[in-house]
Amino acid sequence: MTIKPLFDKVVLQKPEKKETTKSGIILAAAAKEEPEFLEVIAVGDGAVVEGVKQPMIVKVGDKVLLGKLAGTQVEIDKKEYTIVSQEEILAIVE
Repeated sequence: MTIKPLFDKVVLQKPEKKETTKSGIILAAAAKEEPEFLEVIAVGDGAVVEGVKQPMIVKVGDKVLLGKLAGTQVEIDKKEYTIVSQEEILAIVE
């Protein structure tokens, strides 16, 4: 099943955390803690404001930061997603 967001909505997902390093060393829980970046996996077509379509700034593959209580969490096919309006995104992480 795929998710197609409408208007200015964006579908986000937490990237999978690595349990080991490239050399095979198993990471402790404290070593795995990182800032909560979310990855953009789907983007709507953009909102229409006063008859003018507003472009989307974020694109699929971007890593973004949200406020603590932003968005709506949903579970589809045993995977967790967050759906937000583009204006709820605080920053794109490069």
